[in-house]
Amino acid sequence: MTELWRLSATDLACLIRVRKVSAREAAEAALQRLDAVNPRINAIVAHRPDLVLAQADRVDQTVARGEDPGPLAGVPVTVKINTDQAGFATTNGTRLQKDLVAKTNSPAVDNLVRAGAVLLGRSNAPTFALRWFTSNLLHGSTYNPRDPSLTPGGSTGGGAAAVTAGIGHLAVGTDIGGSLRYPAYACGVHGLRPTLGRVPAYNASSPERPIGPELMSATGLIGRTIGDLRVGLAAMSASDPRDPWWVPAPLEGPAVPLHAAMCLRPGGLQIAKEVEAAVLDAGRRLTDAGWSVEEIEDTPPIHEAAEVQEALWLGDGFAELADAAERDGDPGALATVAGVRAKAETYPPDVVARALLRRTTLTREWLLFFAKHPVLLLPVSAELPFPDGLDLQGEAGFQRVWQAQLILRSLPAMGLPGLTVSTNLVGSVPVGVQIVAGHFREDLCLLAGKAIEARGTPVSPIDPMT
Repeated sequence: MTELWRLSATDLACLIRVRKVSAREAAEAALQRLDAVNPRINAIVAHRPDLVLAQADRVDQTVARGEDPGPLAGVPVTVKINTDQAGFATTNGTRLQKDLVAKTNSPAVDNLVRAGAVLLGRSNAPTFALRWFTSNLLHGSTYNPRDPSLTPGGSTGGGAAAVTAGIGHLAVGTDIGGSLRYPAYACGVHGLRPTLGRVPAYNASSPERPIGPELMSATGLIGRTIGDLRVGLAAMSASDPRDPWWVPAPLEGPAVPLHAAMCLRPGGLQIAKEVEAAVLDAGRRLTDAGWSVEEIEDTPPIHEAAEVQEALWLGDGFAELADAAERDGDPGALATVAGVRAKAETYPPDVVARALLRRTTLTREWLLFFAKHPVLLLPVSAELPFPDGLDLQGEAGFQRVWQAQLILRSLPAMGLPGLTVSTNLVGSVPVGVQIVAGHFREDLCLLAGKAIEARGTPVSPIDPMT
Protein backbone atom coordinates (compact mmCIF):
# COMPACT_ATOMS: atom_id res chain seq x y z
CA MET A 1 0.00 0.00 0.00
CA THR A 2 1.10 3.58 -0.68
CA GLU A 3 2.44 5.25 2.44
CA LEU A 4 -0.50 6.92 4.16
CA TRP A 5 1.09 10.37 4.30
CA ARG A 6 1.39 10.33 0.51
CA LEU A 7 -2.34 9.92 -0.09
CA SER A 8 -4.72 12.74 -0.86
CA ALA A 9 -6.93 13.87 1.99
CA THR A 10 -10.04 12.55 0.26
CA ASP A 11 -8.51 9.13 -0.44
CA LEU A 12 -7.27 8.79 3.13
CA ALA A 13 -10.63 9.77 4.61
CA CYS A 14 -12.38 7.22 2.39
CA LEU A 15 -10.09 4.41 3.59
CA ILE A 16 -10.72 5.38 7.21
CA ARG A 17 -14.49 5.59 6.77
CA VAL A 18 -14.63 2.05 5.33
CA ARG A 19 -12.22 0.79 8.02
CA LYS A 20 -9.47 -0.29 5.65
CA VAL A 21 -7.15 1.99 7.61
CA SER A 22 -7.53 3.38 11.11
CA ALA A 23 -7.25 7.04 11.97
CA ARG A 24 -4.58 6.07 14.50
CA GLU A 25 -2.50 4.47 11.76
CA ALA A 26 -2.83 7.64 9.70
CA ALA A 27 -1.86 9.78 12.69
CA GLU A 28 1.15 7.60 13.48
CA ALA A 29 2.28 7.82 9.83
CA ALA A 30 1.90 11.61 9.93
CA LEU A 31 3.90 11.91 13.15
CA GLN A 32 6.63 9.69 11.77
CA ARG A 33 6.83 11.81 8.62
CA LEU A 34 6.98 14.97 10.73
CA ASP A 35 9.83 13.56 12.80
CA ALA A 36 11.69 12.47 9.65
CA VAL A 37 11.61 15.67 7.61
CA ASN A 38 10.59 18.62 9.77
CA PRO A 39 14.09 19.10 11.24
CA ARG A 40 15.26 19.97 7.72
CA ILE A 41 12.56 22.54 6.94
CA ASN A 42 11.20 23.77 10.32
CA ALA A 43 7.65 23.97 8.99
CA ILE A 44 5.96 22.80 12.21
CA VAL A 45 6.99 24.64 15.36
CA ALA A 46 4.76 22.99 17.98
CA HIS A 47 2.91 19.70 18.24
CA ARG A 48 1.74 17.23 20.87
CA PRO A 49 1.86 13.58 19.70
CA ASP A 50 -0.34 12.48 22.60
CA LEU A 51 -3.08 14.91 21.56
CA VAL A 52 -2.76 13.89 17.92
CA LEU A 53 -3.24 10.23 18.75
CA ALA A 54 -6.12 10.98 21.13
CA GLN A 55 -7.94 12.84 18.33
CA ALA A 56 -7.37 9.92 15.98
CA ASP A 57 -8.71 7.47 18.53
CA ARG A 58 -11.92 9.50 18.82
CA VAL A 59 -12.38 9.27 15.06
CA ASP A 60 -11.87 5.49 15.18
CA GLN A 61 -14.40 5.21 18.02
CA THR A 62 -16.93 7.11 15.93
CA VAL A 63 -16.37 4.74 13.00
CA ALA A 64 -16.63 1.70 15.28
CA ARG A 65 -20.05 2.91 16.49
CA GLY A 66 -21.27 3.02 12.91
CA GLU A 67 -21.56 6.81 12.98
CA ASP A 68 -20.44 9.19 10.26
CA PRO A 69 -16.93 10.46 11.14
CA GLY A 70 -17.15 13.31 8.63
CA PRO A 71 -15.73 14.04 5.18
CA LEU A 72 -12.21 14.56 6.56
CA ALA A 73 -12.23 11.51 8.81
CA GLY A 74 -8.78 11.09 10.32
CA VAL A 75 -7.07 13.51 7.91
CA PRO A 76 -4.03 15.21 9.54
CA VAL A 77 -4.24 19.00 9.16
CA THR A 78 -1.80 21.70 10.32
CA VAL A 79 -2.83 25.10 11.70
CA LYS A 80 -0.99 28.39 11.28
CA ILE A 81 0.44 30.04 14.40
CA ASN A 82 -1.77 33.13 13.99
CA THR A 83 -4.96 31.06 14.28
CA ASP A 84 -6.34 29.92 17.64
CA GLN A 85 -5.98 26.25 18.51
CA ALA A 86 -6.94 25.38 22.07
CA GLY A 87 -3.96 24.64 24.29
CA PHE A 88 -1.37 26.22 21.99
CA ALA A 89 0.04 29.72 21.89
CA THR A 90 -1.23 31.97 19.11
CA THR A 91 2.24 33.44 18.77
CA ASN A 92 1.81 35.10 15.36
CA GLY A 93 5.57 34.64 15.08
CA THR A 94 6.41 37.19 17.76
CA ARG A 95 8.10 36.83 21.12
CA LEU A 96 5.51 39.29 22.45
CA GLN A 97 2.82 36.58 22.19
CA LYS A 98 4.78 33.47 23.12
CA ASP A 99 2.58 32.92 26.19
CA LEU A 100 -0.74 33.83 24.55
CA VAL A 101 -2.29 30.37 24.90
CA ALA A 102 -5.70 29.95 23.25
CA LYS A 103 -8.50 28.51 25.34
CA THR A 104 -10.70 27.68 22.36
CA ASN A 105 -10.31 26.89 18.68
CA SER A 106 -11.06 29.44 16.01
CA PRO A 107 -14.33 28.71 14.16
CA ALA A 108 -12.58 27.34 11.07
CA VAL A 109 -10.53 24.94 13.20
CA ASP A 110 -13.64 23.81 15.08
CA ASN A 111 -15.36 23.17 11.76
CA LEU A 112 -12.50 21.00 10.55
CA VAL A 113 -12.52 18.99 13.78
CA ARG A 114 -16.27 18.44 13.43
CA ALA A 115 -15.58 17.19 9.90
CA GLY A 116 -13.24 14.55 11.36
CA ALA A 117 -9.86 16.20 10.81
CA VAL A 118 -6.98 15.53 13.20
CA LEU A 119 -4.96 18.62 14.17
CA LEU A 120 -1.34 17.64 13.63
CA GLY A 121 0.70 20.71 14.57
CA ARG A 122 1.29 24.44 14.40
CA SER A 123 2.82 25.81 11.20
CA ASN A 124 5.36 28.63 11.13
CA ALA A 125 4.77 32.17 9.83
CA PRO A 126 6.71 35.44 9.72
CA THR A 127 6.43 37.89 12.59
CA PHE A 128 2.95 39.47 12.59
CA ALA A 129 2.33 37.62 9.28
CA LEU A 130 3.91 40.61 7.52
CA ARG A 131 6.07 39.07 4.80
CA TRP A 132 6.17 36.75 1.78
CA PHE A 133 9.08 35.02 3.55
CA THR A 134 8.87 32.91 6.71
CA SER A 135 11.21 33.57 9.61
CA ASN A 136 10.96 35.03 13.07
CA LEU A 137 13.03 35.33 16.24
CA LEU A 138 10.74 33.01 18.21
CA HIS A 139 10.54 29.93 15.98
CA GLY A 140 13.34 30.47 13.43
CA SER A 141 13.25 30.13 9.64
CA THR A 142 11.20 27.78 7.49
CA TYR A 143 12.86 26.41 4.35
CA ASN A 144 11.32 25.59 0.99
CA PRO A 145 11.39 21.79 0.60
CA ARG A 146 12.01 22.08 -3.15
CA ASP A 147 14.99 24.41 -2.86
CA PRO A 148 16.17 25.93 0.43
CA SER A 149 17.60 28.93 -1.41
CA LEU A 150 14.05 29.98 -2.32
CA THR A 151 11.45 31.48 -0.03
CA PRO A 152 8.75 29.03 1.08
CA GLY A 153 6.45 32.01 0.78
CA GLY A 154 4.56 33.77 3.50
CA SER A 155 2.83 34.29 5.56
CA THR A 156 1.52 30.71 5.51
CA GLY A 157 5.01 29.50 4.62
CA GLY A 158 5.15 26.78 7.26
CA GLY A 159 1.83 25.34 6.13
CA ALA A 160 2.86 25.26 2.46
CA ALA A 161 6.24 23.72 3.24
CA ALA A 162 4.59 21.07 5.42
CA VAL A 163 2.05 20.02 2.78
CA THR A 164 4.78 19.91 0.12
CA ALA A 165 6.94 17.64 2.28
CA GLY A 166 4.08 15.33 3.24
CA ILE A 167 3.57 16.67 6.78
CA GLY A 168 -0.21 16.68 6.88
CA HIS A 169 -2.59 16.65 3.95
CA LEU A 170 -4.04 20.15 4.34
CA ALA A 171 -2.79 23.34 5.96
CA VAL A 172 -4.98 26.04 7.50
CA GLY A 173 -3.76 29.55 6.76
CA THR A 174 -4.86 33.14 6.29
CA ASP A 175 -4.57 35.60 3.40
CA ILE A 176 -4.76 39.40 3.44
CA GLY A 177 -2.23 40.05 0.69
CA GLY A 178 -1.32 36.69 -0.78
CA SER A 179 -0.50 34.75 2.38
CA LEU A 180 -2.17 31.54 1.15
CA ARG A 181 -1.78 31.99 -2.60
CA TYR A 182 1.91 32.92 -2.60
CA PRO A 183 3.27 30.12 -0.34
CA ALA A 184 1.39 27.60 -2.47
CA TYR A 185 3.02 29.13 -5.56
CA ALA A 186 6.49 29.18 -3.98
CA CYS A 187 6.31 25.56 -2.81
CA GLY A 188 4.55 24.09 -5.83
CA VAL A 189 1.18 23.15 -4.33
CA HIS A 190 -2.33 24.66 -4.46
CA GLY A 191 -3.77 27.40 -2.22
CA LEU A 192 -7.31 28.79 -1.88
CA ARG A 193 -8.25 32.20 -0.49
CA PRO A 194 -12.04 32.19 -0.01
CA THR A 195 -14.41 35.16 -0.28
CA LEU A 196 -14.83 37.43 2.73
CA GLY A 197 -17.59 35.81 4.80
CA ARG A 198 -17.26 32.30 3.37
CA VAL A 199 -15.22 30.78 6.22
CA PRO A 200 -15.94 32.02 9.76
CA ALA A 201 -12.94 33.52 11.53
CA TYR A 202 -12.32 34.72 15.07
CA ASN A 203 -9.45 34.59 17.55
CA ALA A 204 -10.79 34.78 21.09
CA SER A 205 -7.21 35.07 22.34
CA SER A 206 -6.73 38.48 20.72
CA PRO A 207 -8.39 41.90 20.48
CA GLU A 208 -10.69 42.68 17.58
CA ARG A 209 -8.80 43.70 14.46
CA PRO A 210 -9.28 47.11 12.81
CA ILE A 211 -11.98 47.26 10.17
CA GLY A 212 -9.58 47.15 7.22
CA PRO A 213 -8.04 43.78 8.05
CA GLU A 214 -11.48 42.43 8.99
CA LEU A 215 -12.75 43.25 5.50
CA MET A 216 -9.77 41.78 3.69
CA SER A 217 -8.42 38.78 5.61
CA ALA A 218 -9.69 35.31 4.75
CA THR A 219 -9.04 31.90 6.29
CA GLY A 220 -8.39 29.15 3.76
CA LEU A 221 -6.38 26.08 2.89
CA ILE A 222 -3.27 24.84 1.14
CA GLY A 223 -3.30 21.32 -0.30
CA ARG A 224 -1.85 18.99 -2.91
CA THR A 225 -5.07 18.42 -4.89
CA ILE A 226 -7.93 20.65 -5.99
CA GLY A 227 -10.33 17.97 -4.78
CA ASP A 228 -8.88 18.19 -1.27
CA LEU A 229 -9.34 21.97 -1.27
CA ARG A 230 -12.97 21.55 -2.33
CA VAL A 231 -13.76 19.12 0.49
CA GLY A 232 -11.80 21.19 3.00
CA LEU A 233 -13.57 24.40 2.00
CA ALA A 234 -16.96 22.77 2.43
CA ALA A 235 -15.99 21.63 5.91
CA MET A 236 -14.51 24.96 6.99
CA SER A 237 -17.47 26.98 5.73
CA ALA A 238 -20.02 25.80 8.30
CA SER A 239 -21.71 28.59 10.22
CA ASP A 240 -20.42 29.97 13.51
CA PRO A 241 -22.08 32.81 15.43
CA ARG A 242 -18.71 34.19 16.53
CA ASP A 243 -18.11 35.72 13.08
CA PRO A 244 -20.66 38.42 12.15
CA TRP A 245 -19.23 38.58 8.63
CA TRP A 246 -20.14 34.96 7.87
CA VAL A 247 -22.61 34.54 4.99
CA PRO A 248 -24.78 31.43 4.39
CA ALA A 249 -23.90 31.37 0.69
CA PRO A 250 -24.26 28.10 -1.26
CA LEU A 251 -21.05 26.32 -2.13
CA GLU A 252 -22.26 25.86 -5.73
CA GLY A 253 -23.51 28.92 -7.56
CA PRO A 254 -25.69 29.18 -10.69
CA ALA A 255 -24.39 27.58 -13.86
CA VAL A 256 -22.45 29.93 -16.13
CA PRO A 257 -20.75 29.51 -19.51
CA LEU A 258 -17.29 27.94 -19.33
CA HIS A 259 -15.62 31.22 -20.22
CA ALA A 260 -12.40 32.66 -18.82
CA ALA A 261 -10.61 35.92 -19.42
CA MET A 262 -6.81 35.73 -19.41
CA CYS A 263 -4.67 38.77 -18.65
CA LEU A 264 -0.91 38.47 -18.73
CA ARG A 265 -0.01 42.00 -17.59
CA PRO A 266 -2.74 43.59 -15.49
CA GLY A 267 -2.03 47.25 -14.91
CA GLY A 268 0.94 47.01 -17.26
CA LEU A 269 2.84 44.76 -14.83
CA GLN A 270 6.00 43.39 -16.38
CA ILE A 271 6.30 39.66 -15.83
CA ALA A 272 9.05 37.06 -16.21
CA LYS A 273 8.96 34.99 -19.38
CA GLU A 274 8.50 31.82 -17.32
CA VAL A 275 5.47 33.37 -15.61
CA GLU A 276 3.99 34.34 -18.98
CA ALA A 277 4.56 30.82 -20.29
CA ALA A 278 2.76 29.35 -17.26
CA VAL A 279 -0.33 31.52 -17.76
CA LEU A 280 -0.47 30.77 -21.49
CA ASP A 281 -0.09 27.06 -20.76
CA ALA A 282 -2.95 27.19 -18.26
CA GLY A 283 -5.08 28.95 -20.84
CA ARG A 284 -4.39 26.16 -23.34
CA ARG A 285 -5.30 23.56 -20.74
CA LEU A 286 -8.64 25.28 -20.15
CA THR A 287 -9.27 25.38 -23.89
CA ASP A 288 -8.52 21.66 -24.10
CA ALA A 289 -11.09 21.13 -21.33
CA GLY A 290 -13.81 22.86 -23.35
CA TRP A 291 -13.54 26.38 -21.95
CA SER A 292 -13.51 29.47 -24.12
CA VAL A 293 -10.50 31.58 -23.18
CA GLU A 294 -10.32 35.24 -24.18
CA GLU A 295 -7.05 37.11 -23.79
CA ILE A 296 -7.67 40.67 -22.59
CA GLU A 297 -5.32 43.64 -22.39
CA ASP A 298 -6.22 44.68 -18.84
CA THR A 299 -8.45 44.06 -15.86
CA PRO A 300 -10.55 46.51 -13.86
CA PRO A 301 -8.31 48.92 -11.86
CA ILE A 302 -5.62 46.92 -10.11
CA HIS A 303 -3.12 49.58 -9.03
CA GLU A 304 -5.90 51.52 -7.38
CA ALA A 305 -7.18 48.37 -5.70
CA ALA A 306 -3.68 47.80 -4.29
CA GLU A 307 -3.67 51.36 -2.96
CA VAL A 308 -7.02 50.75 -1.25
CA GLN A 309 -5.64 47.54 0.22
CA GLU A 310 -2.64 49.41 1.62
CA ALA A 311 -4.82 52.18 3.06
CA LEU A 312 -7.17 49.72 4.77
CA TRP A 313 -4.23 47.71 6.11
CA LEU A 314 -2.00 50.59 7.23
CA GLY A 315 -4.42 53.45 7.78
CA ASP A 316 -5.63 52.33 11.19
CA GLY A 317 -3.02 51.10 13.65
CA PHE A 318 0.29 51.61 11.84
CA ALA A 319 1.85 53.32 14.86
CA GLU A 320 0.95 50.34 17.05
CA LEU A 321 2.35 47.92 14.46
CA ALA A 322 5.59 49.87 14.20
CA ASP A 323 5.94 49.93 17.98
CA ALA A 324 5.31 46.17 18.26
CA ALA A 325 7.87 45.46 15.54
CA GLU A 326 10.42 47.57 17.37
CA ARG A 327 9.77 45.75 20.64
CA ASP A 328 10.01 42.33 19.00
CA GLY A 329 13.11 43.25 17.00
CA ASP A 330 12.57 40.85 14.09
CA PRO A 331 14.56 42.08 11.06
CA GLY A 332 11.84 41.08 8.61
CA ALA A 333 9.08 42.89 10.47
CA LEU A 334 11.28 45.96 10.86
CA ALA A 335 12.12 45.93 7.14
CA THR A 336 8.44 45.77 6.24
CA VAL A 337 7.58 48.63 8.58
CA ALA A 338 10.44 50.68 7.16
CA GLY A 339 9.37 49.90 3.60
CA VAL A 340 5.82 51.20 4.08
CA ARG A 341 6.46 53.92 6.68
CA ALA A 342 6.77 56.82 4.22
CA LYS A 343 3.33 56.10 2.78
CA ALA A 344 1.62 55.21 6.05
CA GLU A 345 2.75 58.39 7.79
CA THR A 346 1.35 60.63 5.04
CA TYR A 347 -2.20 59.24 5.25
CA PRO A 348 -4.86 61.83 6.23
CA PRO A 349 -6.96 61.18 9.36
CA ASP A 350 -9.92 60.04 7.27
CA VAL A 351 -7.92 57.64 5.09
CA VAL A 352 -9.94 54.57 6.10
CA ALA A 353 -13.26 56.26 5.37
CA ARG A 354 -11.99 57.35 1.96
CA ALA A 355 -10.64 53.89 1.23
CA LEU A 356 -13.94 52.24 2.17
CA LEU A 357 -15.80 54.56 -0.19
CA ARG A 358 -13.41 53.85 -3.05
CA ARG A 359 -13.59 50.13 -2.21
CA THR A 360 -17.31 50.17 -2.99
CA THR A 361 -16.74 51.67 -6.44
CA LEU A 362 -13.87 49.31 -7.24
CA THR A 363 -15.82 46.26 -6.09
CA ARG A 364 -18.71 47.24 -8.35
CA GLU A 365 -16.35 47.52 -11.33
CA TRP A 366 -14.83 44.12 -10.63
CA LEU A 367 -18.21 42.42 -10.14
CA LEU A 368 -19.48 43.88 -13.41
CA PHE A 369 -16.37 42.42 -15.04
CA PHE A 370 -17.12 38.97 -13.58
CA ALA A 371 -20.71 39.20 -14.87
CA LYS A 372 -19.16 39.15 -18.35
CA HIS A 373 -16.13 36.94 -17.64
CA PRO A 374 -16.99 34.35 -14.92
CA VAL A 375 -13.32 33.43 -14.37
CA LEU A 376 -10.11 35.44 -14.65
CA LEU A 377 -6.74 33.79 -15.24
CA LEU A 378 -3.75 35.80 -13.99
CA PRO A 379 -0.13 35.45 -12.88
CA VAL A 380 0.35 34.82 -9.18
CA SER A 381 3.46 37.01 -9.01
CA ALA A 382 5.42 38.90 -11.64
CA GLU A 383 8.44 36.69 -10.88
CA LEU A 384 9.29 33.10 -10.13
CA PRO A 385 9.57 32.45 -6.35
CA PHE A 386 12.06 34.87 -4.83
CA PRO A 387 15.47 34.06 -3.36
CA ASP A 388 14.92 33.69 0.36
CA GLY A 389 15.32 36.97 2.25
CA LEU A 390 15.21 39.17 -0.85
CA ASP A 391 13.13 41.78 0.98
CA LEU A 392 15.98 42.25 3.47
CA GLN A 393 18.45 43.24 0.76
CA GLY A 394 18.00 46.97 1.07
CA GLU A 395 15.40 49.29 -0.41
CA ALA A 396 15.88 47.84 -3.90
CA GLY A 397 15.18 44.30 -2.71
CA PHE A 398 12.10 45.35 -0.76
CA GLN A 399 10.65 47.34 -3.65
CA ARG A 400 11.33 44.54 -6.13
CA VAL A 401 9.27 42.19 -3.97
CA TRP A 402 6.54 44.75 -3.32
CA GLN A 403 6.04 45.53 -7.01
CA ALA A 404 6.12 41.89 -8.11
CA GLN A 405 3.27 41.10 -5.71
CA LEU A 406 0.86 43.70 -7.13
CA ILE A 407 -1.83 41.18 -8.08
CA LEU A 408 -1.68 39.36 -4.75
CA ARG A 409 -1.96 42.64 -2.85
CA SER A 410 -4.82 44.14 -4.82
CA LEU A 411 -7.54 41.48 -4.91
CA PRO A 412 -8.24 41.25 -1.14
CA ALA A 413 -9.33 44.91 -1.19
CA MET A 414 -12.57 43.73 -2.83
CA GLY A 415 -12.86 40.53 -0.76
CA LEU A 416 -12.55 38.36 -3.87
CA PRO A 417 -11.73 34.64 -3.83
CA GLY A 418 -8.52 33.46 -5.48
CA LEU A 419 -6.93 30.10 -6.17
CA THR A 420 -3.28 29.36 -6.89
CA VAL A 421 -2.78 26.28 -9.04
CA SER A 422 0.72 24.85 -9.33
CA THR A 423 1.35 23.95 -12.97
CA ASN A 424 5.00 23.07 -13.52
CA LEU A 425 8.61 23.30 -12.43
CA VAL A 426 11.30 25.43 -14.06
CA GLY A 427 14.21 23.24 -13.04
CA SER A 428 13.53 22.91 -9.31
CA VAL A 429 11.61 26.21 -9.15
CA PRO A 430 7.79 26.00 -9.01
CA VAL A 431 5.51 28.10 -11.18
CA GLY A 432 1.74 28.37 -11.34
CA VAL A 433 -1.26 30.55 -12.08
CA GLN A 434 -3.96 32.40 -10.20
CA ILE A 435 -7.69 31.98 -10.83
CA VAL A 436 -10.10 34.66 -9.61
CA ALA A 437 -13.90 34.85 -9.68
CA GLY A 438 -16.73 36.89 -8.19
CA HIS A 439 -17.89 36.80 -4.60
CA PHE A 440 -18.73 33.31 -3.32
CA ARG A 441 -17.77 31.69 -6.63
CA GLU A 442 -14.98 29.55 -5.25
CA ASP A 443 -16.75 26.77 -7.14
CA LEU A 444 -15.75 28.40 -10.42
CA CYS A 445 -12.14 28.84 -9.27
CA LEU A 446 -12.04 25.17 -8.28
CA LEU A 447 -13.74 24.05 -11.51
CA ALA A 448 -11.17 25.85 -13.64
CA GLY A 449 -8.39 24.73 -11.31
CA LYS A 450 -9.45 21.10 -11.64
CA ALA A 451 -9.31 21.34 -15.43
CA ILE A 452 -5.82 22.84 -15.30
CA GLU A 453 -4.62 20.31 -12.72
CA ALA A 454 -5.98 17.37 -14.73
CA ARG A 455 -3.87 18.31 -17.75
CA GLY A 456 -0.59 18.54 -15.88
CA THR A 457 1.59 16.45 -13.60
CA PRO A 458 -0.14 15.70 -10.26
CA VAL A 459 1.47 17.27 -7.20
CA SER A 460 3.11 14.64 -4.99
CA PRO A 461 4.80 15.09 -1.60
CA ILE A 462 8.58 15.30 -1.83
CA ASP A 463 11.61 14.72 0.35
CA PRO A 464 13.15 18.10 1.22
CA MET A 465 16.28 19.12 -0.66
CA THR A 466 19.31 19.87 1.47
